[in-house]
Amino acid sequence: MDIRIAGIVKESIVDGKGVRFVVFAQGCPHNCPGCQNPQTHDFNGGKIEDTEKIVKVIQKDPLLSGVTFSGGEPFMQAEQFAVLAEEIRAANPRLDITSYTGFTFEELLEQSKTNEGVANLLKQCDVLIDGKYIEAERDLTLRFRGSRNQRIIDVKKSLEAGKAEEYEV
Repeated sequence: MDIRIAGIVKESIVDGKGVRFVVFAQGCPHNCPGCQNPQTHDFNGGKIEDTEKIVKVIQKDPLLSGVTFSGGEPFMQAEQFAVLAEEIRAANPRLDITSYTGFTFEELLEQSKTNEGVANLLKQCDVLIDGKYIEAERDLTLRFRGSRNQRIIDVKKSLEAGKAEEYEV
């Protein structure tokens, strides 16, 4: 399946727990002031990539502990990122999936009632780092987040509970 991405980072230790392969979504409606990736906001920017090709690159790296979807806003291409997550899990079930989003978990839960892509992507995620980046709440001491309002959420527990449950980092 085709997916519009801004780029990839093959090995990262700042985008989630362990060594991560990061896929940056292209396109973001949030336009957060101070965003570290403003080049990812344009929905027509970036490049079109095939999800199977991305999975083949991921499979070549035995050091990876997981894959992170960042942005841009992955949930604006929820169907495509859900398919990518499914393909990753099929190729290597030991890899976990983390996604960043400017939406809150509660907003995504509401969207998932009418948007199957959002529902599927949420189900594929193990960890969700939610909330817009707020420059006034910037905190460089936080792990895996840029501002204090952002939460690290255990998606499986949260979906079962019907409310956000924090992930133990």
